[in-house]
Amino acid sequence: MTTLDFVIELFIRVDDAMKDVRKHSQAKFYPSELVTLALLYAIKGDGGRAFWRWADRDLRAFFPGLPERTRFFRLLATHQDWADRFLAEPTVLSVMDSYGIELLHPVREREKTQHPRIATKGKSNYRWILGAKYCFLLNQFGLIVCWDTAREKDHDTIFHPMIAQFDKKTLILADMGFHAKEGDPSNLKVCKRGTWNDRMLVETTLSMLTHVCHLKKLAHRTWQHLEARLAFVSAAYNLLVQWNGLKIDSEHRIRLSMAEFAL
Repeated sequence: MTTLDFVIELFIRVDDAMKDVRKHSQAKFYPSELVTLALLYAIKGDGGRAFWRWADRDLRAFFPGLPERTRFFRLLATHQDWADRFLAEPTVLSVMDSYGIELLHPVREREKTQHPRIATKGKSNYRWILGAKYCFLLNQFGLIVCWDTAREKDHDTIFHPMIAQFDKKTLILADMGFHAKEGDPSNLKVCKRGTWNDRMLVETTLSMLTHVCHLKKLAHRTWQHLEARLAFVSAAYNLLVQWNGLKIDSEHRIRLSMAEFAL
């Protein structure tokens, strides 16, 4: 499948999912066009300027109403809730984990700048980073059900409200980082290292987000734009791993993959 073939088919799938969303009378851009480009932005993994240059050069014929760069990214932040249409439903068993995103190199921590910074210092994969946390909940099929963000320096227990909202809907497996001294949600199952192999599903997801969406290092300066990026990354992930249907191998395991869609 060529890149243009992929873009066309992606637009068709998005348009089918957004038939009930009407175009504003003064808008020059259809909602399904905006979401398609937002998903491509999430998949490509480039910075905003690099992505817009690519879209303006290679996709202008498909999206003639493509707005100016800064307006385009403001639209993504305004309509990030459209990405929720592509989130999955919870199942009886779920897994949760957090993912550190580096927004600024630690060497530049003390640099003076006029730009706002949302990055905070914390540890991710046993090293210090300046960034934010992306926490996601996967159902038993490996699809993202819900997600949230926090400062990198915040403890993972800050995501307890997200866990509690699925009380009596799903049992959530999480690592020791989500355990509080007291007051854990009733549907949280804390797993010690080396137990509950079901949590290996998280590692597969993290690998795809890192190598396909290049999510480990971003350069956003506001929470609104960071959350918009993560909203469409979550939607793109769910779409791509189900592109050809969920495949089950001879060991009754679902094999998730989205490497063929890397741009």
